[in-house]
Formats: sequence, structure tokens, C-alpha cells
Amino acid sequence: MNPILRNIIAVIAGWLGGSIVNMGLIQTGHKLFPIVGIDPNDMNALAEIMPTLASKYFIFPFLAHALGTLAGATIAGWIAANHKMKFALVIGGLFLLGGIMVNYMLPGPTWFAITDILIAYIPMAWIGGQIALKISSKQE
Repeated sequence: MNPILRNIIAVIAGWLGGSIVNMGLIQTGHKLFPIVGIDPNDMNALAEIMPTLASKYFIFPFLAHALGTLAGATIAGWIAANHKMKFALVIGGLFLLGGIMVNYMLPGPTWFAITDILIAYIPMAWIGGQIALKISSKQE
């Protein structure tokens, strides 16, 4: 397969796979820790209540962001024809932009925003890239 096409597919598959993991964990969190009286799809209601929520309500959002990025970066790095770590980090950058946007739209506690931005994206993408490199070296 053409390396450019394969690299484009790597980014799309990494973004899609990571997004599926992310949304699955967000939905699981809403089921395990429901916010009484709030529709989890109502962004305005969530934005109003976010600063008042206990720490337990931020476990699954953090896991979703971190594990979604990790999965997406691993997928992208594994599929990429070359520069596997760079493609894993591209996924980390895309998810970081999304995370910044979500932290802006749904402002939660400062500790969560800092932890989320610093740990859930680029470090997880780097780990995903390392996993992809190990998988690829075993396949050769």
C-alpha cells in the first residue's frame, strides 16, 4: 500500500478508535456516577454544575481522555508506514486540542484541568507510540 495513503489511514483510524474508547468510558462514567437531575447530553447544564461536583465525577473523564488517547496513538503508530512515533504524537495533539476545548466549554475544577491537560494527552500518546514501536518490531 502507498505509504502516504497508509499514514492517512493511520491518523483516521487512530482518531476514530481513540474516540470510540473515549466515548465508551464517558458513557460508562455517566452510568456508574450519574449526576442526579442532569441530562449528560445537556452541555449548558453540565457547565453550570461542573465546578460543584465531587472528585469521583472526574475519574471517568480523565480515564476517557487518557485511555482514548493511548488507544488512538497506539492504533495510529501501529498502522503508520513510517515515523510511527510522530503519528502517535499527532493523535495526542489532536486529542489535546479537543481536551482544551472541552475544558473551556465545561470548566471544572482547576486541579482537573491541569491534570487532564498535562497527563492525559501527550504522555499517553508517547506511551502509545512506544507500544506501537514494540508491536511493529515484533512483526518484522
